[in-house]
Amino acid sequence: MANFDHTFDVVIVGSGGAAMGTALGAVDEKLSVVMLEGTDKWGGSTAMSGGGMWLPNNPLMQRDGVADSREAALTYMEECVGSDYRATSRARKEAFVDSVGDLVHTAEKYGVKFVRAAEYPDYYPELPGGRIGRAIEVKPLDSKVLGEWYDTMRLTAPLPIMTDDVWLIQRAWSTWAGFKRGASLVRRMLGFVATGKRGVGIGAAFATAFFQAVVAKGGAQLWLDSPAEELIVEDGRVVGVRITRNGRTETVGATRGVMLAGGGFDRNDEMRREHHGIDQESSGNPGNLGVPISLGERAGAALELMDDAWWGASIDGAGDSDPSFIVGERALPYSIMVDQHGERFANEAESYVDLGHHMLEHDKDGAYWIIGDARHARRYMRTYAIDPRANKALKAEGKLAQAKSIEELATKLSMDPARLRATVDRFNGFARAGIDDDFARGKSAYDRYYGDPSVVPNANLGPLEKGPFTAYRVVIGDLGTKGGVVTDEFARALREDGSVIEGLYSAGNNSASVMGRTYPGPGSTIGPAAVFGLRAARFMASAG
Repeated sequence: MANFDHTFDVVIVGSGGAAMGTALGAVDEKLSVVMLEGTDKWGGSTAMSGGGMWLPNNPLMQRDGVADSREAALTYMEECVGSDYRATSRARKEAFVDSVGDLVHTAEKYGVKFVRAAEYPDYYPELPGGRIGRAIEVKPLDSKVLGEWYDTMRLTAPLPIMTDDVWLIQRAWSTWAGFKRGASLVRRMLGFVATGKRGVGIGAAFATAFFQAVVAKGGAQLWLDSPAEELIVEDGRVVGVRITRNGRTETVGATRGVMLAGGGFDRNDEMRREHHGIDQESSGNPGNLGVPISLGERAGAALELMDDAWWGASIDGAGDSDPSFIVGERALPYSIMVDQHGERFANEAESYVDLGHHMLEHDKDGAYWIIGDARHARRYMRTYAIDPRANKALKAEGKLAQAKSIEELATKLSMDPARLRATVDRFNGFARAGIDDDFARGKSAYDRYYGDPSVVPNANLGPLEKGPFTAYRVVIGDLGTKGGVVTDEFARALREDGSVIEGLYSAGNNSASVMGRTYPGPGSTIGPAAVFGLRAARFMASAG
């Protein structure tokens, strides 16, 4: 038996949603637990994210009397996810759906307060079993409860914002509902300030609430700047982790199990080129270098879906700036996306993973552009266009162009003016008719969620007619990778032959996704991450 510098029941590599879910289960089972964060910031990609969790048939839906069921959820997942991979097995789908209630109830037991994104549809709501309102998130709260830990949270949006704020506020200048939602957010912000609180929402709210649950209340430990270097294996069982901490090597023993929850390989250029074949600029956590995935592979774990990611379109950044991932703006009227030849290639309003796949299939190395007319710029809040200094830099680098006419814009973008004009004219005809014959933009309830209901006959379509016209360069982006360690329904790491690696678990983007190559609904990353983390901890406790 190895002599360890430290010993815990459960050792977790990472500090994001999957790590927090595991820690929640561990503390609820009265197990000692430590989270090992390799960087100086905790919270992972989850703290940077929209913070939603796609949790079908969840207790909040049941309390609100919203119809859903285990059968509907599984039917929907089979329809849109399929079962082509070990990660998407029926057993794993059932495990996910069946543990949704446990996650919500256990988190609430430790003080986490959830709210529903009641109007947010599944991404394929028209499929059998599809629903609207399956996503939940942590209610905005006071981050001052974190004390000094606030300064080390990986924070990108320090505002008490909620998911349903986003789609309404982007049209705050064009609809009464949007204006009211904007005013509601301002009141919420002022309410926190007036009471001496520091409000946070979305991913930061998740990180804050779960930190309070598992560390402040549950007694879990969180060590920063403690990267995992090697798994310690005895007689075929993973029994601990070798880390670097305070400038020296230390060993941490795990009597019940080691959970790899350290994210994907978003920022590892070498791994991205090997598995994706492109130089990728990700919006994921800068600390996601793929080390925990490699540790699992060296311990004998099988890997799957390594060629895939949570793809999407991103506005190209100026200089060394990260790209800006775009979601709702793509669906708004008076805009289109085209390739370098001036041709549309997909439904701009479809789910970001689908759009990313379409970009990869169409031209993984080419340039793309989102083009809007004056109404698109005037009526809607576009997150990528609000910083004048960034716009100036983008224009200087040729990543932003403006012109009085479509033909002039085409020339600035090195396109054939006649070809871009033909694309715009065809789209404008669809917009006036209200039906997109090429890509069915606006047909799905998901498309319309981000549309503008004041625009008729189709909330997602509006003709590009009024100059000046503006084009932003778009690149293939992502929110993180989705390939990793193959696991079973208890998040146990599996070898290629399907046998279990005793003592080793994986969840979140550290593991191959139960969602396969698609994205069933908002929060399809964090929801399963937290659920399988909790399931792993429950299993560790029961296995002894």
